[in-house]
Order: sequence, then structure tokens, then C-alpha cells
Amino acid sequence: MTLPFGALRAFEAAARLSSFSRAGDELRVTHAAISHQIRHLEEWFGRALFLREKRGVRLAPEAKSFAETLSSSLERISAEAELLKLRTRSEITVGCIPSIATRWLIPSLSDFLARHSDVTIKVVYAMAEQRLRETGCDVLITLGADTFEGVVCHQLFSRATQPVASPRYLERKGSIDHATQIATADLLHDETTAHWAQWLDKAGVPLTPTLRGPVFQDFNLLATAAIAGHGVALCPVELCRREIENGDLIVLSDIAILAQESYFLICRASPQKSISAFCTWFKSVIE
Repeated sequence: MTLPFGALRAFEAAARLSSFSRAGDELRVTHAAISHQIRHLEEWFGRALFLREKRGVRLAPEAKSFAETLSSSLERISAEAELLKLRTRSEITVGCIPSIATRWLIPSLSDFLARHSDVTIKVVYAMAEQRLRETGCDVLITLGADTFEGVVCHQLFSRATQPVASPRYLERKGSIDHATQIATADLLHDETTAHWAQWLDKAGVPLTPTLRGPVFQDFNLLATAAIAGHGVALCPVELCRREIENGDLIVLSDIAILAQESYFLICRASPQKSISAFCTWFKSVIE
């Protein structure tokens, strides 16, 4: 007769808790089931493992060492099982600039997780000037390509930037059809006034000594202000494609700047399977 391993868990719980009932509660079985398992184990040992008393049970002195060894062994087994579980699951750290994270990555992330339930995603902010090896991330979604060896850059879309405004702003100010009208509108700036100066120069509009309007430190703040109707902003039209398609923003001119720049998804040249799956999925999201 082989050792009834299935009864060991019941024995360990009953010995630790000094109660068949509490052992049953912990293991979510009945008192009778625990008692049956203990009797089965006692038959194998050929001796009583518990002393049955009026107020319950007490571990037999001869079984104390065995119970302690079993408890420590089960703890080690449980710990190793958790480590194996973690190793079995894949964790991907994705560094992403905020403008893409809020518009494209986070709104669609549940779809990837539903398709790949064994993958855990950690999303962290990345700055536009950072490169993959500087972030410690598995994937980097950012502005500009990565020139370091051993990485692959997937172009997502152009940074071509054009003037946009919300319908509510245009209702209040009237139609804005020409560059000269844009120049006299309430201009909103992203970090610096330099981009508006560049756009006006390309549009052939004489520059004023000082460009007025609020300057926002972050593009998400700029886009929020534009959608709220505070003025005209320069936005990458592909980045804001959803806002434009939804009618939250209207493109006011075909004249664009920064068209030579692009946003990229960057990963190592030989990524693990889960990272490759993420990259393929995200490229499909922005198509």
C-alpha cells in the first residue's frame, strides 16, 4: 500500500489547527472528509496520529516531528509553485510617451489582454528623447527612430502637424479658412511658441514680434484646451485621428509642418514571443 499523499494536506491542516472542523473549513471540505482522510493515513502508518478527546483532537506526540516536517515542506512547495507560476506568465514593460498612451495604447489595451491572458503589461511613461536601452523597457513607443544596434523600429505614423480647433470655438469665432485668419485666432502652444512661428512662416504670414496665447507643458494639456474651445492648436493629425474622426477637432488648413518626423514602436531585434505579439497587435490598432 503506497503512502496516501492525498491525505497529507488534510493531516497537515488538522495538526496545525488542532481541529478537524477548522481544517475542513480551511480546505473547504466537510469534517467527515477530513476524518476519513486521517483514518486512511493512520491505517497506512499503523498507528493513531491524533488523540481523540471530548473537546476535540490533539496531535499524538509521536506525530509531532512528522507534522512539522510536512508543514515546512508544503510551504516550500507552495513558494516554488508561485515562482513557477510567475515564470510561466510573461511580463512586458512598455514605455510610451503620454500622447500616444492616452489616445491609442490605454483605450485598446483590454483587447490585447483578452487575447493574451498569460501576459502581464506594465505601462510606464517615456520621454520623447529616450531610447530603448535607456529606459529598461521591453517596448518603447515614442517620437523618432532608435539608432542603436540590436533594435528594430516600426514606423507608426507621421508627425505632420496642422492647425485644429473645436466646433465650439468655430461657432463662437466664425469660420477660419485662411492662414491670415488663423494667425489672428487664439493660438495655443505646446511647450514653446516655436512651432507656431514655423507654421506661420511656411504659410507665408508675416510674424508678429511676440506670439500670444497660453503655453502648455504637455501635449495632452494642449489637446484638452483645444477640445474645450480655448483656441487653435497645432496637432499631429494622425496622432489625433480619433478626435478628428469623432468631430471633436476640425483641421483648419492643409499646410503642415514636421512631416519629416514620425512616431515609432521600438523593440529588440529578437524579441520574445509575447513582445512580438504585443508589437504586432499595437501596429494593427493604429492602422
